[in-house]
Amino acid sequence: MLNALVIDDESIVLDSIASILRGENFSVDLSRDGRQGLDRALRRNYDVVLTDIRMPELNGLDVLRRIKENKPHVPVIVITGYGSVDSAVDAMKSGAANYLEKPFTPRQIIEAVVQAVGLRKGHPFGADPVVHPYEVERVLTQAARDPERARALLEDGPRALPDRLTTAEKCAILSGDVAWLEQRLGTLTGEERSILESRLSAEIW
Repeated sequence: MLNALVIDDESIVLDSIASILRGENFSVDLSRDGRQGLDRALRRNYDVVLTDIRMPELNGLDVLRRIKENKPHVPVIVITGYGSVDSAVDAMKSGAANYLEKPFTPRQIIEAVVQAVGLRKGHPFGADPVVHPYEVERVLTQAARDPERARALLEDGPRALPDRLTTAEKCAILSGDVAWLEQRLGTLTGEERSILESRLSAEIW
């Protein structure tokens, strides 16, 4: 049985995620604030941690960073109701295994956890290969040719990207990481490079 820790200051979110994961045969511990959750994460052994971003005293990004400093092998999924490009990129750059927005579906939670546990078994974030090359190319091509698509990426961030993309793929697109994408997709077209370099990177950073 796999062990999960869920950290959130909203009881309804804790109960919802606990019910979903227990239905998948996970053992689940719950923490209602960041400090208590971080203490548990560092003292006990978990296969995956899920944490909200906005919490009193200690926010989820700080929890994420402290866990990755002390237990870099433990995958952390960040969940928030306040999605933005900046927070998504910050979470991914800080080592998040995935980033989900409320409201979420049971399927989204299960898929994120399954992927995160899989990453722990030997597929670190930095080396995670592109596994959806067609989807990545389609996103870039559409954004390059359609100003509305490009604007959606800038304003909505991860919400404008297909759910099936991996964390690494989303992070590379949102942060304009041309080198990472070309290492895995091959040489990008001029219009694909343009949307990454002149529109996404400039706005995010």
